[in-house]
Amino acid sequence: MKDSVIAQIAGLKTLDHNELCSLWKTLYGKEPPAYNRTFLVSRLAYRIQELAYGGLRDETRTKMCDVLGSSGFNEIGGRRKPRQSRAGARKDMPVAGTRLVRDWNGRRYEVIAVPGGFEYDGRLYRSLSAIAKAITGTHWNGKLFFGIAKSKAAKEGRAR
Repeated sequence: MKDSVIAQIAGLKTLDHNELCSLWKTLYGKEPPAYNRTFLVSRLAYRIQELAYGGLRDETRTKMCDVLGSSGFNEIGGRRKPRQSRAGARKDMPVAGTRLVRDWNGRRYEVIAVPGGFEYDGRLYRSLSAIAKAITGTHWNGKLFFGIAKSKAAKEGRAR
């Protein structure tokens, strides 16, 4: 059985698009989504293994849904990219509770990262750039203004 699974998966690379779609209909019982060949091949390979060896246990699937939220799986059973709020959820942004401090023109400004944005002066902002504009009156890259990111010149070792 294991050899046939490996052979089936290896054979996916030799199939043309119409053959992949036909196999999709056989394995999933519905029309394939309008994705590229790489997606179809990887999902079909997963499905072949799932049918041969079994899928995720219910408790594992439940735990994944809890972690990812109710919309964590798409109709095919594959993982969706988790939704991100506009600010604070990306890896390059501070986590909720982080306090950012900036001295500007002789005054100290403090911003707190909160879920969904940033709090400054009793107001909620969606981005650090909006806060930097409120402070300076001009457009700034918020991450540069608060020292989270370095400027291109600083990354290259040049003085500005």
